[in-house]
Amino acid sequence: MKVLAAQTAKASQEISDQIAEIQATTTDSVGAIKDISATIQQIQDIAATIASTVSEQSAATMEIARGVQNAANGTAEVATNIGKVSTGASATGSAAAQVLLSAESLSAESSNLNTAVERFLSDIRAA
Repeated sequence: MKVLAAQTAKASQEISDQIAEIQATTTDSVGAIKDISATIQQIQDIAATIASTVSEQSAATMEIARGVQNAANGTAEVATNIGKVSTGASATGSAAAQVLLSAESLSAESSNLNTAVERFLSDIRAA
């Protein structure tokens, strides 16, 4: 009986030791799971920050693209206006040349008229 009691006590002790070991392992596992959960939360926070930054960068890039497009449109408009000014200047130059020719012709006609009037007056005086 004593042997049986000793074996039962020994078996009970082994079971108790195994239960304590399982409890310690469970406690360690719970701690590891908490650490993993904290790490996952940090990763989620970092991912949210990255997503927010990418969104802001995307918005800034779109604003830059809009500004570049506006600048391109303005440049095209300036080029068109320069073309119009060039056309206007050319037309003005042609008109000025025409006025100069007309003025020279008028000056020649005036000179001819002056000569004809002087001849006419000279003829009248001689008569």
